[in-house]
Amino acid sequence: MTTFRALFVDQKTPAQTELTIRELHLDDLPNGEVTIRVHYSSINYKDGLASLPNGNIVKNYPFIPGIDAAGIVTASENPKFKEGDPVIVTSYELGVSHFGGYSEYIRVPSDWVVPLPAGLTLREAMLYGTAGFTAGMSVLALQDHGADPKDGAIAVSGATGGVGSIATAILAKLGFSVIASSGKEGREDFLKQLGAAEIVDREDFQPEKIRALDRERFAHAIDCVGGKPLSYLLSTTKYGGSVTTCGMSAGGQLETSVFPFILRGVNLLGIDSVYCPYPHRQEVWHHLATDLKLDSLDAITTEIPLDDLPEALNKVMNGGILGRYIVRLI
Repeated sequence: MTTFRALFVDQKTPAQTELTIRELHLDDLPNGEVTIRVHYSSINYKDGLASLPNGNIVKNYPFIPGIDAAGIVTASENPKFKEGDPVIVTSYELGVSHFGGYSEYIRVPSDWVVPLPAGLTLREAMLYGTAGFTAGMSVLALQDHGADPKDGAIAVSGATGGVGSIATAILAKLGFSVIASSGKEGREDFLKQLGAAEIVDREDFQPEKIRALDRERFAHAIDCVGGKPLSYLLSTTKYGGSVTTCGMSAGGQLETSVFPFILRGVNLLGIDSVYCPYPHRQEVWHHLATDLKLDSLDAITTEIPLDDLPEALNKVMNGGILGRYIVRLI
């Protein structure tokens, strides 16, 4: 019987979790039509939360986290997939209520599985992962609403995080002038490497007083943090501009008024990568493999083995990293 390794998070006390590498069998995996030998996974903010006792991600312990996986199909009950197919699984309940990608094998429902698009390797797919997929969704949403480099500067909040860094790089590749905000140490060189035209401190996007309408500053914006920065970006977006939002590390409350929407025609575009409809999911991955594909991701990515995951997850939750981490499982 095939044995393999996976990272488990277990709750020792209500205030303490423990991360350990354990060995298990294929029979230990949850139900699903497709079994996959995972080659790579990645680390997202949500994975860091899953490792914490108060992260509000994991409900039942012990559990295998990891909301991303890319690998090769080893068995399938759905004729859409066959043994040997390279595939991607991100989001849905993976790593939340269904054993996740920090495992050498996963078994998942077939409607969670996306064929690896031509133009991407399994490793490249996880250089993006959910963070890059969300960034791609955000950029495409702006383009669908007419965003063009000639419109003027575009703001990105939380620009040194997973979503923000990839969004910054994609926008720069497309010719946008990006004003990137971050509070992390080392942000200047990092964000310049990604192509940011201007780098500001995170406080620049969250002044003490946020007006219902402030001076027009940005043509469009990609918000990755929510809270006060999102309120500020809405109040400073130019007439007819669009603002996407996909995160809430700065808070889930939005203090605004109808003024940006009815006096400037600003569009607020919510981005949900978890339950993104399957056809659009395939479309986004196609764009990430073609016109949105980046050559610079290796430079901002650290690759680690499964055994180094506990330390890396701790760094993520303590603000100790810039860019991306991918996890090698082969």
